[in-house]
Amino acid sequence: MGNLSGGHVAEFVLVGFPTSPPFQLLLFVLFLAIYLLTLLENALIVSTIWLTPSLHRPMYFFLAHLSFLELWYINVTVPRLLGAFLTQDRRVSYVGCMTQLYFFIALACTECVLLAVMAYDRYLAICEPLRYPTLMPSSLAIRLAASSWGSGFFSSMMKLLFISRLSYCGPNIINHFFCDISPLLNLTCSDKEQAELVDFLLALVMILLPLLAVVSSYAAIIAAIVRIPTAQGRRKAFSTCASHLAVVVIYYSSTLFTYARPRAMYTFNHNKIISVLYTVIVPFLNPAIYCLRNKEVKDALRKLVLGRCHYSRDVPD
Repeated sequence: MGNLSGGHVAEFVLVGFPTSPPFQLLLFVLFLAIYLLTLLENALIVSTIWLTPSLHRPMYFFLAHLSFLELWYINVTVPRLLGAFLTQDRRVSYVGCMTQLYFFIALACTECVLLAVMAYDRYLAICEPLRYPTLMPSSLAIRLAASSWGSGFFSSMMKLLFISRLSYCGPNIINHFFCDISPLLNLTCSDKEQAELVDFLLALVMILLPLLAVVSSYAAIIAAIVRIPTAQGRRKAFSTCASHLAVVVIYYSSTLFTYARPRAMYTFNHNKIISVLYTVIVPFLNPAIYCLRNKEVKDALRKLVLGRCHYSRDVPD
């Protein structure tokens, strides 16, 4: 039942991935390697775009925001999981659980909107290339990025407002590796219908509306690419948005499967695997898919790293 404070659960226990000790060690090494590489990749992307004036354009501005979001995203879920592998202490306080839930929802919603904004940016670049500088000035890019962050954190605040009002009397076992909405709703001892409805409606708004914007943008993009007379031109146009489309398919399909449901889920083992996909794997793959295949970013990153290496060698002892 866990510790009770005033008749309510004071802490939760995260089940995580209960396996044999050798496999626990293997998972720890795997998650640690992915975590460190994700931090390195996204930090390099943010630094490169920030320090390279030629990349101060809306497309790369949004990429920098996405990489910064991934840095924050993976730090919300993975460090506690790594600590559980090391110490076997899977307890988290009620306040800590709600805090983790708030930031996780906020970042997930922000990413959904940001991916839609990036799809709209690619639509303007491919379908309206001559008017692109006018249609997507820096001021609009800043407002769109700010709106993505603002809508994500506002949506999370609304969800948490209803979830935190519920009573949790025990048991306190969360069959997940972080505090997520559905496992928490299944532990409440009060009426959860209102919280489930709010969660479902906000999930539809924050996932399906951005997804509709993405689908509309790519329908127009594909129609424009088909009209390009040369095969080389079609390949070049499609290559600029294929990486974004790949991430969109992975991210939206996993989040739709997990969250866009009217009732809380009761089977979590498969959902934990899917959660690993969008909380760990997608942040790890995004820099490679988006930026490391982009010639401008690769050249800027090479100049930044090699330039600093040359500078360090030139500095006298």
